[in-house]
Amino acid sequence: MERNVFRAHCLVLTFPAQGHINPMMQFSKRLVHRGVKVTVVITKSISNTMDKEATSIALETISDGYDEGGLTQAESAHAYLERFRRVGSQTLAELIEKLSSSGCPVDCVVYDPHLPWGLDVAKKFGLPGAAFFTQSCVVDNIYYHAYKGVLKLPLSETEILLPGSPPLKPQDLPSFIHDFGSYPAFYDILVNQFSNVDKADWVLVNTFYELEKEVVDWMAKIWPLRTIGPTIPSMFLDKRLEDDKAYGLSIFKPNTDACVKWLNDHPKGSIVYVSFGSVAELKVEQIEELAWGLKMSNMSFLWVVRALEEEKLPKTFVEETSEKGLMVHWCPQLEALSLGVPMVAVPQWTDQSTNAKYIMDVWKMGLKAPADGKGSDKNIEEFVAELVLHS
Repeated sequence: MERNVFRAHCLVLTFPAQGHINPMMQFSKRLVHRGVKVTVVITKSISNTMDKEATSIALETISDGYDEGGLTQAESAHAYLERFRRVGSQTLAELIEKLSSSGCPVDCVVYDPHLPWGLDVAKKFGLPGAAFFTQSCVVDNIYYHAYKGVLKLPLSETEILLPGSPPLKPQDLPSFIHDFGSYPAFYDILVNQFSNVDKADWVLVNTFYELEKEVVDWMAKIWPLRTIGPTIPSMFLDKRLEDDKAYGLSIFKPNTDACVKWLNDHPKGSIVYVSFGSVAELKVEQIEELAWGLKMSNMSFLWVVRALEEEKLPKTFVEETSEKGLMVHWCPQLEALSLGVPMVAVPQWTDQSTNAKYIMDVWKMGLKAPADGKGSDKNIEEFVAELVLHS
């Protein structure tokens, strides 16, 4: 009976990281809005830690081989990814079989290319598969050229010229490229996204055409590419989806109420928001420079400092800035670019250097801190002051 209600049944396989789950959840909501049944697949280890809000999306789990702790339980990143490939492939196949026997068979699989074996499993069942790249087109293009051997590593050129991109310096490339060999397991997973992408029926990218015209046009010559961004909650975009105010699945426990109450007590456009995401780890000196720079700016600020990073704060900082700042372990964060908010980019690793290059020099939406990811507290103060002056 359920089979006749929906136009199709799409299985969405996510990579177990917040920045990958968010866009795929938003894409899934829009499919549901158009009458498609969607089942989002997450790992058991992620399911055990997630704060699950009410959602119209069905959730199923597979195993990464480390159900109690995920990556933190594995002896190394390489061991985790290898075991995830073996166990994940098997449990994904079992899930597809279970759904078929339950009377609601899967019609297609959308998978994160960080898990290329997801496409292999789909093809084993004769299902069409769509690769969903959660990073920008320009970043995907860089990794593609590394995979093809066109981008020679380690880098020796002082200027990198790639189709669809402006001239780039080595420090503008993702950290796994310009600091080749620093994280070999992560480098492998990023370039191996392209190991079987030619077999995908569609290639979806988390961007929109006007943002990256040149590189989108170039990549569309290689694959059946579609831009499906921006993948943010509808209330911040087109308001087509009622009550779509958040992403829906959070690995961290957000301090939503505290943040909203505090923000409502301040004038619009008067707050500096500081966050480095769910993965990046800053050095003690970087956090100290940022802290005193914020204090010297005399601006009110909302700073997300994960629990594991909290001990790096200067001892007297929270007390000295209690009237100006709010410190939380996590809060919902939306892409600032979509809301026109200027940014100070302080890239740490992975694709952040490339994003920072585009934020400052291509999209003209902010400033980039020094290439080493550090800046004196005076630099931070000046960056904040300049952005406030021109915003």
